[in-house]
This record gives sequence, C-alpha cells and structure tokens, in this order.
Amino acid sequence: MKKNIHPTYYPDAKITCACGHVMTVGSTVKEIHVEICSHCHPFYTGKEKLVDTAGRVDRFKKMKELQKHASATRKGKAVKKLKSAERKLAKERAKVKAEISDNSVSLRHPAKKIIKKPGKK
Repeated sequence: MKKNIHPTYYPDAKITCACGHVMTVGSTVKEIHVEICSHCHPFYTGKEKLVDTAGRVDRFKKMKELQKHASATRKGKAVKKLKSAERKLAKERAKVKAEISDNSVSLRHPAKKIIKKPGKK
C-alpha cells in the first residue's frame, strides 16, 4: 500500500458564514467560507431574506404589482356567466315575442286562412 496518499484531516476546521456565524467541524480543509448557513437561511429561520442579484428581485416585485392591478380590474367568472345568461334570456324573450306576434297576426284575420273543403276521392 502507498503511504501518505490521504489528505490531512483537521478535526477543528472552522466554517465561517457571511452572516458571521462560525461552526467547528472535522474536514480536510482548515477554513471554509460560505454565504448561507442554517442560522441565516430562510427555510430554517422562517424569515424572508432576499439574497439575489440586483434587478431580479425588483423585476419580480414589479411583476407581482402588475398582477395585483390586473386582478383588481379584471371581471370574475361570475360576472361573465351572469352577462352570458342575460344575453341568452334576451334571445329567448325575442323568440317568444316573435312567436306571439306571428300567432296573433294569423288569429287577427281568421278569414284569410284557407279552409280546405273535403274533396272527391
């Protein structure tokens, strides 16, 4: 077996986070620097903390504002269904009025109706 092929193990290696928290663990690297740890990550803390490149967050917030504005001015499904039902009702009323007017014309002038006389067979 070859000797000295394993890296040096440091039982007191320090992990330093950008938030300032320091942890001591065992590692093959003496010092490690990280941007997010369990003390500052939103999943573990339950707090919202935006860590993103500039501009992306602003675009997201702007998009959300536009969506809120659009949803406030947009008509709901109930309003659309009501208008559709009103249109159908108006069409139905027009049909009924047309049928009544057709029937009333023929009833007003019963003499104009052609009465069939029994004919020869």
